[in-house]
Amino acid sequence: MWIIVGLGNPGVKYARTRHNIGFAVLEEFAGSLNIEFSEKADYRIGKGSAGTAKIVLVEPLTFMNRSGSAVKKVMCKYPDPDGLIVVQDDLDLDTGKLKIRKKGSSGGHNGIESVIQNIGTNEFIRIKLGIGRNPEIPAEKYVLSKFTKDEQPLIKEAVSRAVDAIKCILSEGVDKAMNRFN
Repeated sequence: MWIIVGLGNPGVKYARTRHNIGFAVLEEFAGSLNIEFSEKADYRIGKGSAGTAKIVLVEPLTFMNRSGSAVKKVMCKYPDPDGLIVVQDDLDLDTGKLKIRKKGSSGGHNGIESVIQNIGTNEFIRIKLGIGRNPEIPAEKYVLSKFTKDEQPLIKEAVSRAVDAIKCILSEGVDKAMNRFN
């Protein structure tokens, strides 16, 4: 059983913002497998399978900077998963680029830092989607902005590739996914 988390912020105000790319990926992934979400106090959850892999999909509703508390609750409910995959936005990757990592630091991402602090390890798979950076806009405002019309096709393709990357990780392993998608 795998736990797959998409990071984002809850509410209409944040829908389709750069910071919510993790939610977008998880929703497309769930849709491709006909998995529906139900809402708990701190997260949305969907359960199903992808091929032979049993999966639990999680969207924390605790806001980005406190995402780890929701992830910890789910991990307590489903202990010893085969793996944890967290889908996140990344300011340091060009818009639409994808990068898979097996483990590592938060890289300054507050949602990832919260997950690391709450679950007590940095050894989990991350799928990072590039949202670019605009040096004229403070990062905390930029991540809450929506993608431009020119960026939307890049993001649509990146979300689709991230869904394929998750499926590859589940069926063939993270190393093959890294070779194929990085």
